[in-house]
Amino acid sequence: MIFFKKKGAGSRENSAGSQQAKEEKFDAGLKRSRNRFREGLLSFVGKEIKIDREFLDEIEAFLYQSDFGSRVTDSLLQKIEERSRKSPVTHYEQIQVIIRDTFRERFAGNDAKIPVENHHPFVLLVVGVNGSGKTTTLGKLAYTFAQEGKKSLIIAGDTYRAAAVEQLETWAQRAGASFIKSPDAKNPSGIIYDGIQKGLHDQSDLILIDTAGRLHNKAHLMEELRKIIRVIQKLIPDAPHENLLVLDGTVGQNGLIQAREFGKILPISGLVVTKLDGTAKGGVLAAIHEEMGVPVKFVGLGEKIDDLLPFDADLYVDSLFGTRN
Repeated sequence: MIFFKKKGAGSRENSAGSQQAKEEKFDAGLKRSRNRFREGLLSFVGKEIKIDREFLDEIEAFLYQSDFGSRVTDSLLQKIEERSRKSPVTHYEQIQVIIRDTFRERFAGNDAKIPVENHHPFVLLVVGVNGSGKTTTLGKLAYTFAQEGKKSLIIAGDTYRAAAVEQLETWAQRAGASFIKSPDAKNPSGIIYDGIQKGLHDQSDLILIDTAGRLHNKAHLMEELRKIIRVIQKLIPDAPHENLLVLDGTVGQNGLIQAREFGKILPISGLVVTKLDGTAKGGVLAAIHEEMGVPVKFVGLGEKIDDLLPFDADLYVDSLFGTRN
């Protein structure tokens, strides 16, 4: 078993936490999606907009192509129809405003806060399929908490891929987090048990647990996840305190399938949607949020260590639709 401990990675003043910095990151990260949205609505310029079945079919097709999903799309279409009955809708800018306002309503109750102060240590379990960005997310989370003065321990619970452990160790070093691994371990439960004991001994503020990148249709791997939770609760009965599901924003509707399957065996408390800067279909975040009914906690808007940001619904909506009031 190997572990190291490093001092914190800076102070709150060193974080990219200012409102202006957040706005810039959201704007840059959602540029592709924003351009696609503008182009889609601009296709209506020059037309005399009439809210009829043909027009709504065009809007519906555009929203589906942008990965907004059936629930969000149906809601948006209903809002457009309702608004048109109250007053004439004749310009594409009016459609843009209707969609933007509807999104703000849908995300009004989204709480991105991780209540670290409620437990000591605060245990955070991270799950997701291979390639979702789960390992890098753990490192970036540790960095984010370090900027708030919190001491994190990362447990390398993915015992199937040596490369994943090495990658996570590198991220832990960059984030200034403590790290524990077991190169010869075949069963993740043992290293997780030892890691939690270490976190308790060291009085860590947070314990961040990596898990194998499970394929959502593999029953035996899902059973292993249940075992991990039982092991955690032997030492901290009310843990894990957050179960974060990491989803790749570039996979579109496949993300919904993954979310449903993980939700069957684990009470997902929050979502992390990564790689939004790499897709022109940023609407998938709204579709997943609507489907799961749980908060979006963080979004990945780039590859740098400070490019994982707490989800801000207003910044998301304004950056996606190119509006800021």
